[in-house]
Amino acid sequence: MYNYLDFEKPIQDLEGKIIELKKLAESGEAVDVAEEIARLEKRVKDALRDIYKALTPWQKVQVARHVDRPHCLNYVDKLVTDFTPLAGDRAFGDDHAIIGGFARFRGQPIALLGQEKGSDTKSRLKHNFGSPRPEGYRKAVRIMELADRFGIPLVTLVDTAGAYPGIDAEERGQAEAIARSTSACLGLKVPSVSVVIGEGGSGGAIAIATANRVYMLEHAIYSVISPEGAASILWHDSTRSKDAATSMRITAQDLLDLKIIDGIIAEPTGGAHRSPDTVIAAAGDTIAKALAEFAGSNMDFREHRREKYLAIGRSL
Repeated sequence: MYNYLDFEKPIQDLEGKIIELKKLAESGEAVDVAEEIARLEKRVKDALRDIYKALTPWQKVQVARHVDRPHCLNYVDKLVTDFTPLAGDRAFGDDHAIIGGFARFRGQPIALLGQEKGSDTKSRLKHNFGSPRPEGYRKAVRIMELADRFGIPLVTLVDTAGAYPGIDAEERGQAEAIARSTSACLGLKVPSVSVVIGEGGSGGAIAIATANRVYMLEHAIYSVISPEGAASILWHDSTRSKDAATSMRITAQDLLDLKIIDGIIAEPTGGAHRSPDTVIAAAGDTIAKALAEFAGSNMDFREHRREKYLAIGRSL
């Protein structure tokens, strides 16, 4: 059974009926239910298509945060081989919210960075729900510097509600660490590709996402602040997060229109959580295409990033 979102109630009811019919058939209490099951499955497919082609921005926020949505480590498991993780920032400690290291992607060596939220209570606590502390960003800088030194392209997978705002993080220089990570991204001499696979929250995301190519999954979000945070600031009422989500233009479709991202990776009907392997493969194909374009290019990747980010907002 899936973990259903509140707007998926019609689908939950239909799939519940399908499960009941299958159980009856298995127990011998019902016969010849195949036709009814097929009819209900078609209704589910049609309902999913109708709901997901008309999602509101707030519903996309819910999909991007879905507990079953594939996270960074799922992509690592499926997309790369010979992954060698690096630990620690050589200053304070290791931060499990940021996964980083070197791997082979379809035979090509890459540096890999990503935010990991975790998939159950134990792993979420270990990875701090995907909210990095300063040592996470300093680890990211360390890996970027190594990628530059050895001429290896960088791939990043973004999925964070934002950097951890705790007192301990602030005491260790959270803002400075984010700034240095963003600067390191911009200053890379090697090509970089970033994919927002879930949430792209504020500086916590941009610190590893200032890439030559930035893509988003179809139902991912990317914003300067969470809708709840924006609602609290604008209206002093966090319950108006739905209004904030609409006003902030945080969806992949909005950000492509605003020329902040370079493309959208389609998700299966019903969201990435319904068919993780499909969406991970699609993300891999997009990354491979971008890296192939860069492989035959003599562009100055630092200058390309400079022009790319200076141009945002100029032509609107």
